[in-house]
Amino acid sequence: MRLVFALALTFALAACDDDESSFVRPEEDSSSSVCEDCDDASSSSVRSSSSAEPALSSAEGGEDLSSSSSVRSSSSVASSSSVRSSSSAPVEDLSSSSAKSSSSSAKSSSSSLESSSSEAYQHWFPLNGDLKDKYATFVDSRNGREYYYILMEANGKSLKVMAENLNIGEMVWGFKDQKDDSKIERYCYDDDTTKCDRYGALYQWAEMMQLPSECNTKSCADQIKPNHQGICPDGWRLLTYDDFKFIINSNGNTHGVEGTRSTFGFGGYNTTGFSLVGAGSNWDYNFTSLNSATYWHYPEESSQYTNEGSFYSSQGTNSTKNPRLETMKTHGFSVRCVMVE
Repeated sequence: MRLVFALALTFALAACDDDESSFVRPEEDSSSSVCEDCDDASSSSVRSSSSAEPALSSAEGGEDLSSSSSVRSSSSVASSSSVRSSSSAPVEDLSSSSAKSSSSSAKSSSSSLESSSSEAYQHWFPLNGDLKDKYATFVDSRNGREYYYILMEANGKSLKVMAENLNIGEMVWGFKDQKDDSKIERYCYDDDTTKCDRYGALYQWAEMMQLPSECNTKSCADQIKPNHQGICPDGWRLLTYDDFKFIINSNGNTHGVEGTRSTFGFGGYNTTGFSLVGAGSNWDYNFTSLNSATYWHYPEESSQYTNEGSFYSSQGTNSTKNPRLETMKTHGFSVRCVMVE
C-alpha cells in the first residue's frame, strides 16, 4: 500500500509545476510557499518531504502519506498546569443554557487525568482583551473543564466558536494508537498532562470523529454526519474548513490567517479572537512543533486516500495562507468545536 501511495505521489508531484523539491520544518518557515493559491482550494494533491519532521511549506501544510514513521526529537518546553481562576478572567460569562453540555456521549471520558500545580496557568492569556465583550465561558459537564468561546460575526452571519482547544479523555502514551472505543482517549504533548491543560489535547481522526478506531485505516464516509459532533460536548460540533474561512473574515479582521493566531507567543494579531496557539502535534507517534505550529483535522476523509487519509489545516508562526491539505488519520492534532444553533 505504501508503494502505491509513493507511485501516486510521484505522478502528482510531476504534474505540479509550483511544488518545490524540499520542504522546511514548521519552525523554520521560509517566505516561499508551495501552492500559493490554496487559500480557498480543496486541492487533493499530497506533498512529499525529505524531512523526518512534519513538512510545512511556509508552515502552511504539506505532508507525505507514503512516508514511514521516523523518530523525531520532542520539545521539553515546560508549562505550568492549570486550575482556572474565574476571578482573574477578563470576560464575564455570557453563555446561555444552550451552551452548557449535558454529556450524552456514546463514549465515556473516563479519567481526565487533569494535573495541577502551585502555579495555575491562566487560560485567558492567549485571548484578545479588546474583544472581551465577544467572549463567554461554558463548562463541559463530562469533566468539569471550563472553556472560553467567542462570537464571530461577518456579513450579517455569526458563529460561536471555542477559543481554546478541546481537552477531554484519558491520556494514552504518544507511541500508541487511540483504539479503545469504549472511552475517549487523548494525547498530551510529551506525555505531560500539564501541556494538555495549557495547549489542549491531541487526537487521531477516528477519535475526534468518535467513530470506531478502525476508521483510521478504512473509509467510514457513510458514518460522517452533517454538523458532526464527534468528541465535542453536547450542543457543539466539529470545526469545518468553511467555518475556518468564515473565522478568518470575521470580527473586522484585516490580517488574514495572522488574525486567527494568538499574540501570546504565536506570531499573530488575533484580531478575530480565535486565539490559535502552537499546540504542536503527535506526528507518526512522535511529538513535534510545540510553540511553532498547530494542526487540526476536518470531519472529512481525504479524496484520494479515503482509507488512511483526512483533510486538515495548519498554521505556523509565520503562515500567511489557509491550506486545506491531506494527511494520515493517525496523526494526533488539536480539536476545536462550534456551537450548534
